Amino acid sequence: MTPSITKNKVFRNIIVILFWLAVWEIVSRIINQDIFLASPVKTVETFIGLLSKPDFWQTVLFSLIRIIAGFFSAVICAIFLAVLAASSDWIQAILHPVMLLIKSTPVASFIIIVLLWSGSQNLASIISFLMVLPVIYTNTLQGILNTDKKLLQMAQVFKIPLSKKVRLIYLHDVMPYFLSGLTVSLGLAWKSGIAAEVIGLPNGSIGERLYQAKIFLSSAELISWTITIILLSFLFERTVLYFVQQFQERIEA
Repeated sequence: MTPSITKNKVFRNIIVILFWLAVWEIVSRIINQDIFLASPVKTVETFIGLLSKPDFWQTVLFSLIRIIAGFFSAVICAIFLAVLAASSDWIQAILHPVMLLIKSTPVASFIIIVLLWSGSQNLASIISFLMVLPVIYTNTLQGILNTDKKLLQMAQVFKIPLSKKVRLIYLHDVMPYFLSGLTVSLGLAWKSGIAAEVIGLPNGSIGERLYQAKIFLSSAELISWTITIILLSFLFERTVLYFVQQFQERIEA
């Protein structure tokens, strides 16, 4: 990408952001009630005020750890189950209705069930796990099943070791499917995890702070916490994808 194209893209993005900030300001002035929609300036002031409080970072860390734990647990478990399912039609048939059930069941139903069984402290981890599991499993399984059969036959003929077969054939063919599922799952983990916290209200969570902002009719704080969630989700997504892409480049080198 040439420098001129990059500059034009950055300039366009700045104009778009300024446009929507102006729309936000106009709408907030028309409504003229901070409890319904705080102005951008009021929201920024509130957001900066939150950043200066120690309990803000404790709250962020509380939710961050649990959602990340649920996400990575689901990824590891999904890859393991996908490998098992690809090795046996029976295992694939057994797991299929389970994954279909998880994908079809509303998130709210799972949240209520988990609250009945284990309480709210680890609710975000469990819900994130359940929402991510079928997505990664399905994509990884499809990648394994669609691996080039001719290359596998050639590897068998030349007696290529399993480790090389996995690195040079399976990983190469599975990675596009895995990356596709990963991209969807990263946002899904945050949305479902925070939604679970809003319903379960674990002490010290972002979901609890969102609920409190709603109770006290503080739209500025509500928007500030929403911005926090978006930023955390964005940074987490970029970090995970960066390391996965680095891993992909290394195995293909």
